[in-house]
Amino acid sequence: MFHQLLTPVGDNLALSFVVAAAPIAVVLVMLGVLRRPAWAASLGGLIAALAIAVLVWRFPVPLAINSIAAGVVFALWPVMWIVFNALLLYNIAVASGRFDAFRDWVLNHLPNDRRIVLVVIGFCFGCLLEGISGFGTPVAITSALLILVGFPALEALTFTLIFNTAPVAFGALGVPITVLGQVTGLSPVTLGAMVGRQLPFIAMLLPFYVMTIYGGTRSLRALWPVLAVAGGSFALGQFVSSNFLDYALTDVLSSLTALVSTLAFLRVWKPAPDPEFCVSLRTVQAGGADLAPKAHGSQMSPWQGWLPWLVVSAVVILWTHFKVFTIGQQTIPWPGLHNEIAITLYKDKPYAANWVFQPLATGTAILLSTIITSALVGVGPRQYIKCIGATWRQSRLAILTVCFIVGLAYLMNYSGMNYTLGLGVASTGVIFPLVSPFLGWIAVFLSGSDTSGNALFGNLQVVAANQLGLNPVLFAATNSSGGVMGKMISPQNISTGAAVTDLKGQEGVVFARTFKHSIALTLVLGLLVLFQQYVAPWMIPHP
Repeated sequence: MFHQLLTPVGDNLALSFVVAAAPIAVVLVMLGVLRRPAWAASLGGLIAALAIAVLVWRFPVPLAINSIAAGVVFALWPVMWIVFNALLLYNIAVASGRFDAFRDWVLNHLPNDRRIVLVVIGFCFGCLLEGISGFGTPVAITSALLILVGFPALEALTFTLIFNTAPVAFGALGVPITVLGQVTGLSPVTLGAMVGRQLPFIAMLLPFYVMTIYGGTRSLRALWPVLAVAGGSFALGQFVSSNFLDYALTDVLSSLTALVSTLAFLRVWKPAPDPEFCVSLRTVQAGGADLAPKAHGSQMSPWQGWLPWLVVSAVVILWTHFKVFTIGQQTIPWPGLHNEIAITLYKDKPYAANWVFQPLATGTAILLSTIITSALVGVGPRQYIKCIGATWRQSRLAILTVCFIVGLAYLMNYSGMNYTLGLGVASTGVIFPLVSPFLGWIAVFLSGSDTSGNALFGNLQVVAANQLGLNPVLFAATNSSGGVMGKMISPQNISTGAAVTDLKGQEGVVFARTFKHSIALTLVLGLLVLFQQYVAPWMIPHP
């Protein structure tokens, strides 16, 4: 059995921390400075991590190869299985004209103001999609719709990535919180309540934050009432759902609350017209001219634009409620890796390597939604196959990127490099509450998933909190809340979002636009955690 090394560089934690962080630095520099495509940056980080793991952490080559392979398989199933089918649903909506109809509905029911569309679609509707599917697909779908009403692709993708932080901790029907409870031994209900006492502050802030970036203080003065309604209703729904109802339904309930409240408010209040932000119409195409949608101005009723999203919402919620995904589920120990490694930081606990194969995973539910939607909107088998081809052309680089970045995450996990990073952050003592969110940030940046980030560092946060005499519930929850800030810069998330725009291969440009916002919001969360630990511990729920 291989025992992970925690301080292999001169038996010094600080030096070991710097070397362990090198693969992450490679990805950051290649994306943000050299502006390389996401797949190339992820591959560069993977190569660097492989060399450091083998040569410095003395990780046996067979274990290293198996770690990467396990990460690649997880990236393909379930992660990209969900993403592929969600993009397929998007392409069916385009091919049938329902995406243009959705745009028509927006034009008919919202003020002629791109800033309002940004709040309703980028924030409220995007959060609903995150609660259903996650893994970057809300970014792809909502950014495509924003482009449709006149947003430049870079702006659309940047803003939807920032908005996507609000719901991630409860995404995919509460799975990240469930996993956090499993790895920490703490009640997921208590953890969900704690996250629900952190992220509502961020959710309330986000509409104002994004609007400042997009329209400046002039837009804040013009739109503050609707920004307050959107952010406030989402925050209130998130708090009430996570603390008093069911944390698994937090995203769905809070996003629906925000969507309904904002639309209702816009029936009685409208901003003064501003020609600079008028909607400019475009026609959407997906994957080439073979998927050209019906012309704008057809006789199709605009409400039909909601049909694909209503279908997938209903199917996924029922699928999850009745636990259809557990049918045929198999837990497969990874040969040559399962329990072959001892986690030194956790008293030599054997490191499990199980691939949970669910043939009826959420991605399969979304696939069923594409079939139902196709039947309802008149997309026949030939056109359906064309949509599959278009989806493959859109997503193949994203698939490659996700395989590389999740392979990198698994390699750093199993070699012990990530535990060195965690130990280094946990050794900061009294300022640990300020830096604690960055543990979740690192994990989600690498894996693209708050669920994976909680599995990696959730227990480490509890261990560090107990050693420092801090509240373990607060810091386990902070791992999940901090992780959402890393989602906007994750190569997985960015590459999936870029898949439906003309930004494929320019993920580095998107990364450069979002990085500073990711850091700023993580620091805001860190200040909130400091306040909750040292000033207002009454905000922390009791187990």
